[in-house]
Amino acid sequence: MTPPTPTPGIHHVTCIAGDPQRNMDFWVETLGLRLVKRSINQDDPGTYHFFFADAEGTPGTSMTFFPWEDMKQGKVGSGQVSRTAFRVPEGSLDYWEDRFEEYGVDYDERVERFGETVLPFRDPDGLPVELVAVEIGEDDPTVPWTEFVPEDAAIRGFHSVTLWLADPEPTMDLLRTMGLEEVGTEQAQGDTPGDERTRFAADGPVGKYVDVLPTIQGGRQGHGTVHHVAFQTPTDEDQRAMREAVQSAGLRPTQQIDRHWFRSVYFREFGGILFELATRGPGYTSDEPLDDLGGRLVLPGKFEDRREEIEANLTDVTIPTADTVEADD
Repeated sequence: MTPPTPTPGIHHVTCIAGDPQRNMDFWVETLGLRLVKRSINQDDPGTYHFFFADAEGTPGTSMTFFPWEDMKQGKVGSGQVSRTAFRVPEGSLDYWEDRFEEYGVDYDERVERFGETVLPFRDPDGLPVELVAVEIGEDDPTVPWTEFVPEDAAIRGFHSVTLWLADPEPTMDLLRTMGLEEVGTEQAQGDTPGDERTRFAADGPVGKYVDVLPTIQGGRQGHGTVHHVAFQTPTDEDQRAMREAVQSAGLRPTQQIDRHWFRSVYFREFGGILFELATRGPGYTSDEPLDDLGGRLVLPGKFEDRREEIEANLTDVTIPTADTVEADD
């Protein structure tokens, strides 16, 4: 079988939150990401689906959330994405520590990892997140959003995800099948339970790293955990080839599912983590102008006919803007 086109890296990461307004306030105001899409969980239309990204919703920048208010607190453990890391410009971590102090964000001391400086913190639901200081080139595809955070500190898409796995070897083989290359190992630091961290790299400029750590620590899905991680398969042809490769590796991918802004294939990798393959298009501007992204509740396809019913069951939320936040102060 012809190997599939390697994935360029992470497309988006989807997580579970609790209170939707608290989630919105943190990711927009505190972290300075743009709400590029306000929609619903297409498998559970009584729940929001928020998409936070760079100024244009560039692939590789979207952190998305299902705020399931009634779900219990989760616990990160084996068979989960344990950390999601974002890129920030070199020299900006002092700014972020000051900002975390101002906003009361729970953060840890910086650590060095593969020659880069990492600032770990947690969102209000306890989700483990990291900022990694990197050089941002002039040709970088991400577009900083500067409503709350200046350009020289703004988050510039994903850096990496860390996978906790009881038996890492089959997943490491899968990552190689997907076109990532092993680029190094080092002793794990901080609160990670594994002895050795193995890093894999894709060839794209954003969200290119996947770190693997062995652990048998038990976990459970809930608030403050990752629901799934999506990898870029830019075209339908790329996705078909990757789906076939995944299936040939012994996994059970779904058929393609239309998610309105991209087309998706899902499967659980060998350790139980839900992976998604996502196309590059049509993109977030396919149903809203760039200037108005996130401004209204978008109900894909068949759900528009149920707008009145769906809106009645959703908690009202207010999107923070610099003007409204300043007025409240």
